[in-house]
Amino acid sequence: MDESDVKFGAMEDVKAGSLLEIKGTELQGKEMPVKNEEQGSEDDDFLLKNEKDLLTEKITKEEIDCANNSEIEPRDRTRAISRVSKSKDEKPKEIKAEKDEQDSDNGSQPKKYRNLRKKRSPETMEERRVCTKRKYISDDPNDAYQMCHQCMKSDRKVVRCSECARKDQHKRYCFPCIERWYPELSEKDIVKACPCCRNSCNCKACLRRFNVPENLYSGDPKDNSEKIWFFKYLITYLLPFLEEFSQNQSAEKDVEAKIRGSSLSDVKIEKIDYSIDERLYCNNCRTSIVDFHRSCSSCSYDLCMTCCKEIREGCLRVCDRDVVIKYEDKGIDYLHGKESLKKKSTRVSPSESNSREELPLPEWKATELGQIPCPPKERGGCGHGNLELKCIFGENWVSDLKENAKKIVLSCGSAEVSQSQSQCPCFELNKGVNVEDEQLRKAANRGDSGDNYLYCPLASDIQPGGLEHFRRHWIMGEPIVVRDVLKLTSGLSWDPMVMWRACRQILIKKGSSDLMVTALDCLDSCEVDINIHQFFTGYTEGRRHYNSWPEMLKLKDWPPSTLFEKRLPRHGAEFLSALPYKEYTHPRSGILNLAAKLSTKKLKEILNLKNTKSSVEMLKPDLGPKTYIAYGFPEELGRGDSVTKLHCDMSDAVNVLMHTADVDPKMHQFSKIEKLKKDHIKQDRRELFCKANADDRETAITMQESKSAIIPNGGAIWDIFRRQDVPKLEEYLRKHHKEFRHIYGCPVEQVVHPIHDQSLYLTSYHKAKLKEEFGVEPWTFVQNLGEAVFIPAGCPHQVRNLKSCIKVALDFVSPENLGECIRLTEEFRILPQNHRAKEDKLEVKKMAIHALNHAVTGLQELILAVAQEAKEPVCVTD
Repeated sequence: MDESDVKFGAMEDVKAGSLLEIKGTELQGKEMPVKNEEQGSEDDDFLLKNEKDLLTEKITKEEIDCANNSEIEPRDRTRAISRVSKSKDEKPKEIKAEKDEQDSDNGSQPKKYRNLRKKRSPETMEERRVCTKRKYISDDPNDAYQMCHQCMKSDRKVVRCSECARKDQHKRYCFPCIERWYPELSEKDIVKACPCCRNSCNCKACLRRFNVPENLYSGDPKDNSEKIWFFKYLITYLLPFLEEFSQNQSAEKDVEAKIRGSSLSDVKIEKIDYSIDERLYCNNCRTSIVDFHRSCSSCSYDLCMTCCKEIREGCLRVCDRDVVIKYEDKGIDYLHGKESLKKKSTRVSPSESNSREELPLPEWKATELGQIPCPPKERGGCGHGNLELKCIFGENWVSDLKENAKKIVLSCGSAEVSQSQSQCPCFELNKGVNVEDEQLRKAANRGDSGDNYLYCPLASDIQPGGLEHFRRHWIMGEPIVVRDVLKLTSGLSWDPMVMWRACRQILIKKGSSDLMVTALDCLDSCEVDINIHQFFTGYTEGRRHYNSWPEMLKLKDWPPSTLFEKRLPRHGAEFLSALPYKEYTHPRSGILNLAAKLSTKKLKEILNLKNTKSSVEMLKPDLGPKTYIAYGFPEELGRGDSVTKLHCDMSDAVNVLMHTADVDPKMHQFSKIEKLKKDHIKQDRRELFCKANADDRETAITMQESKSAIIPNGGAIWDIFRRQDVPKLEEYLRKHHKEFRHIYGCPVEQVVHPIHDQSLYLTSYHKAKLKEEFGVEPWTFVQNLGEAVFIPAGCPHQVRNLKSCIKVALDFVSPENLGECIRLTEEFRILPQNHRAKEDKLEVKKMAIHALNHAVTGLQELILAVAQEAKEPVCVTD
């Protein structure tokens, strides 16, 4: 800062002081205007009005000194005083303040500020201060303050909480904040118990506190008899998998004995030096390695047991090539029905690999004895030496676990569970649950099927441990919809601006910040960078393209799931409290959630890693929670709809609709939308249906023109296909894939896997055509606010948003669907190397082994404890 700047700042301060003194005199005895709360967040308004606060608050000399020499949090006092530079030559400090957030909320990048004011003595500031009369004076003799807990302002009428007064905490909320942030609460409600007392306060300080109370029930029963039954239930489902797994390892050990020319008892398998904070994958198929594997001592090339078996049989199924599908960017006009000859760029799918001519890979064969050499360099190996058999847990650990589980089942019995594939009695309309009480929801019209209805219980009717009815439907592979789960929560707001306030941490570093997010434009399936505030504004107010076509944007996994509970601790706890059937869904303590059994402590015990640093944690799969924030439109547009395209998850999942927003219909110009639809239909006639016969083409066009006749009401519309219909569904999609559009709005010329590519969405026309040609119809239903949808593993599904929606999803692995998860792992294994679904991120086999070990040891300990209490003989094996 140079001398001229200082003089200029001093002159401006003198002028400002004079004007403020005059204005302060005029304001004496008058009401202060109340700023509309919607003009900015409460914290931002407070920080930007520091000069006004100086007029309305009495500042002592000590407070001035403190403000000039330290940085005080805005919630610790009712004013903010800018820091000033201490010398003329000192450069202005970088400002990391809420002012940046104000600029970010307006969609602009933070500016650089210079504080031009000279440091003044307290006496000088005292002379300039003008005392004014507050608008409201406290009428509570026990509480002399008037500051609102939410916005930190003291010039508004407030409502005082009687519950807080009894605790001597004195929480108050002003009327604008109540109307803006707590519309569901009346003045009487807040007098009785304020948002803080209800654990639903969404001010910044409360949103960021980590001492969140845990839910009373977390999916782990306290009663020992219940725990014993659950452990037996787990063993019943997991033991068959372990027996098959152990048999495969024994077969590989037999091959090793044959290679070495020795007896089986003389074969000793080397245990590798394995770190718990790493994952071991097969270099050939990228599947997770659980225990036995073969490895090259020279280049550390690792090969899983499945690949070893296929190489010996001469039928290696893994696709060792990258598959590249090109999409041409023909310009924005092409997306709306116009022809464009200009080719701007290309994009490839399923990965961004470069297309090149590749030579055939060298042959890779095993010897007559079954020895597998290290593959040549073209296949990722070194081409020297052989692959040696090695293990992770110890050569006998898996077989010992199997024998231990079998003995405990024989001695203590197994859980009495029904694995029948018969239909649940509630589907018989004359018995049990009636359709009229809404516990059954019609979702299909299959003439020869009895599963047209879905089980839809109320969350309040589900009791801890009441899983029998749920399991009857879950074993059948049916989706389940649980209604009104938000009534189980404290009522914390999921408004996007509340979430943004909770997790925003603006740190400007080299011109970048976390103000920008990457969203997906549903029109061309391409990513776009957008300011987070602009995205959230479009969530509530809507956005349009240049030609008035609705702009549908999706923001996936924000904030990242690895940071969800860290950045949004209150929302994370709120989501967990909303989860029904916590025995299955709780990510840390659900007793039937196999994913919750991956324990760092247990793994250290198995691997005998007693000296490992305690800070080293086991790598676990990323199962959520994950947020999905997307715009929506009630009518099916046919192009650019806000959709999650057809796909199939590797695990079970639960998806909860936490928030919806209705966009004002006046935002959209429907006459222009209808005109553009006609252009789209003409373009589809030229490009998508040109090779179809005349009848099919006319049927398609007629259905596209009439598909918006029925517009459902709700948050999102789901289509979930049955597992038994997947082969027919794949056949239909391979036959008709060229009638779909994907990246840049181009027709889909090629598919690797019609479901796992996640490039197709079945419109009303294609769903009708699918039923006509193959007799396949999905469960179709509308998800309303506060409903949790359970999707079984192996069920392909797609979603279209009818409104702007915030959904939170969590993956889990149930014992009933373990076999389906393993089947999907094998299906993903044979995909091309560069496919989006290729990597085995779930590691379900490792998960199942850890869960079985946890169940066996837990059952042994519980039975021992129960027997000791009853002084009865113990039926526990070593």
